[in-house]
Amino acid sequence: MQTVYEFTLPKGYMDSTGELHRRGKMRLATAGDEIYATRDPRVLQNPSYLTIVILSRVITEMEGVDAITATLVEKLFTADLAYLQDMYQRINDIEPPTLTAICPDCGKSFEVPLNFTGEG
Repeated sequence: MQTVYEFTLPKGYMDSTGELHRRGKMRLATAGDEIYATRDPRVLQNPSYLTIVILSRVITEMEGVDAITATLVEKLFTADLAYLQDMYQRINDIEPPTLTAICPDCGKSFEVPLNFTGEG
């Protein structure tokens, strides 16, 4: 199972010297990442900061950068932030489980999503 994904930012993070850093890695999020982020005082003050805190935890490296912090994520261009948010959603998306069923009339097999919530 793949748990770390490489990325290349569309614009790049510009550090204080004007150097651009575009390549990095993001890992799958854990329940702990989400819990930590919801308890962060900055998130409690401003819920929209949640994305910044979570991304600062799951981005494991960026070429030429010593540490990934919420302050660094804040300084990303909006196109790069949107790119990373989309990547986070895609790699952490959980496919619903399915069951292979066979039609009793025609014998054709098909996938049926399993619903464990008890809802419709």
